Amino acid sequence: MTGRQGPAVSRRSLIGAGLGISAAGFTAVCSGQALAAGAAAARPASAPARGHAFLAAAMDAYPDHGGIRLTQSYTDQAGLFSTAFTYDNALAILAHLAARSGNGLTRAEALGDALLYAQSHDPAYDDGRLRQAYNVGPYTFYDGSPQPDGFVRPDGTVNVGTQFGFTGTAVGDMAWAGIALSALARRTGARRFLTGAVRIGEWIERTGRTDEPLGGYKFGVDGANQKLPFTSTEHNTDLVCLFGRLARLTGDRVWLERRARAEAFVRRMWEPSGGFFYTGTNDGVTVNKSPIPEDTQTWTHLALGSHRHSRSLDWAVAELAVLDHSGRTNSTVPAGQSYEGVTFSSASLLANEDAPIAAGQPKPDRNGVWFEGTAHLALALRDRGARGDDARARRLIASTEQAQDLLGGGQTVGGRALPERCGVVSASSPLDTGFGFGYYPYRHTGATAWYLMAAARYNPLRA
Repeated sequence: MTGRQGPAVSRRSLIGAGLGISAAGFTAVCSGQALAAGAAAARPASAPARGHAFLAAAMDAYPDHGGIRLTQSYTDQAGLFSTAFTYDNALAILAHLAARSGNGLTRAEALGDALLYAQSHDPAYDDGRLRQAYNVGPYTFYDGSPQPDGFVRPDGTVNVGTQFGFTGTAVGDMAWAGIALSALARRTGARRFLTGAVRIGEWIERTGRTDEPLGGYKFGVDGANQKLPFTSTEHNTDLVCLFGRLARLTGDRVWLERRARAEAFVRRMWEPSGGFFYTGTNDGVTVNKSPIPEDTQTWTHLALGSHRHSRSLDWAVAELAVLDHSGRTNSTVPAGQSYEGVTFSSASLLANEDAPIAAGQPKPDRNGVWFEGTAHLALALRDRGARGDDARARRLIASTEQAQDLLGGGQTVGGRALPERCGVVSASSPLDTGFGFGYYPYRHTGATAWYLMAAARYNPLRA
């Protein structure tokens, strides 16, 4: 999840409309997206194979709407219809590459080409940017207005996610797309992927670079193309990887200077007394001290590989650990099941369990497991390899695989039944991030992709 600075700032909520779907909206989706024609495919044998089957189903959900396509981010029941977040699709590319199979490479290239198509066929801009999200299939919105198109509209432009306001561009989303395209360039040698990644890097340099006291690169732009004032530890961590990789692939040393600028910001967010990284700054001058998110602890290790800063993983293990079961307040976990992992942030553990996460949303479970974060913590622990890390990572992966087996049953993508027991839900129970939005037990491309990378020991952030 890219880009949090304060309680109301997130990749999902700041530059878009967030996940504030009404209860009536959830009902409409659940009733209108009944299990579709065609029985679910036979279950692949291994847990990773089932994860890949989910990514394939989410990518192929709208076969009548063209071969240029992206992967739907959430199952229909989440209420976001055919929304495909750029960040989730970057992760899907990387998970396909992690499989090291011919089919995985074919799918990764197809998604990479779709991102390149979006770069060059935006309805308003031709400057290398990608939007926060796109529509990839038809639906009828809650107000009754039809959205009839797939990813590519009849006029050839891409179908930007305007219904939910997902029209802005965050530096973190762009960085992940660039990381995915550069990984494709490195794997295939195809020049077009490197060209697209460079365009992304140049957009970030033009739009995000700041000379404020804390430095680094700022958040991006909103849907009106207005620059946003925040600077994110997470975004700059992503840039450490992207800019470093562009330096290696292009041979242009200017990317090393840019990488150093991003890394310097990240290191300024380090709190040595606590052994963790802060989330960033709202004004470029003052460090935000709360909430403290999980991913700034794990991604920093994956990108920097710094022994000095690897204590951030211990902080996440100690301070954000949760155990969810049916006896927990507001838990939706079925009786007899339990899940261990980490939550989203320090604020998640203090959520008001007597109030909805947002208007029309359920009440939160403070012990809800965030499976996306649980997976990148497992990957980071495996990467560090200190005493006890691998055993802890195996337990986290086992919990995530149990969630794939048992949670999110009967959900659909594009109205079509999913293969059996395929795909990881974003959270075990409704979870309040503390940043103005929540996660829920819906199968999710991003969570599944991170699980697959953790299972494969594939670090997407090491340049």
